[in-house]
Amino acid sequence: MKISTSELLDELKNRTKQHLQFAEMLSSKTEHDLNFRTSADSWSILECLEHLNRYGDFYIPEISRAISYAGKSSSTFFKPGILGNYFAKSMLPKENLNKMKTLKAMNPIHSNLNKGVVDTFIKQQEKMLELLEKAQKVDLEKTKTNISISKLIRLKLGDTFRFVIYHNQRHVEQIKIILTD
Repeated sequence: MKISTSELLDELKNRTKQHLQFAEMLSSKTEHDLNFRTSADSWSILECLEHLNRYGDFYIPEISRAISYAGKSSSTFFKPGILGNYFAKSMLPKENLNKMKTLKAMNPIHSNLNKGVVDTFIKQQEKMLELLEKAQKVDLEKTKTNISISKLIRLKLGDTFRFVIYHNQRHVEQIKIILTD
């Protein structure tokens, strides 16, 4: 599968803009509503966002670093890597949101959270949009990033963007389900 670099970046920007608008809507909710959980072992809205913020705390500086060291791009197409494509696709929400295990350090359940979590998520989405803009000038295939679970694996920048943004999408969908309960 090959995709136009500009199409990929546009798609990822559009998703990120939707996540940003959604978070801005959430900022008008009360802390009580944002801390509501459907069961004792389910995440609240703030816990979903805190989980994403923890990943953002790793990936945003990592992506920024990779872009700052990247050479100029002459490539107009992006071909996902085997592992990167697998990770990215596994994050996309399915019809019935399938549960996945998360690393202990990334699990915010029963944390004491406030609306600052929403503000942090909004800032991270704004930063992601800036990085997507800068990424138009670099090679999304040759530029590599570390990943949060292992120092031994590096992904193509395009796959890292896809993974992070699809992961955000997955938890935005989870929040939408919480809002309807």
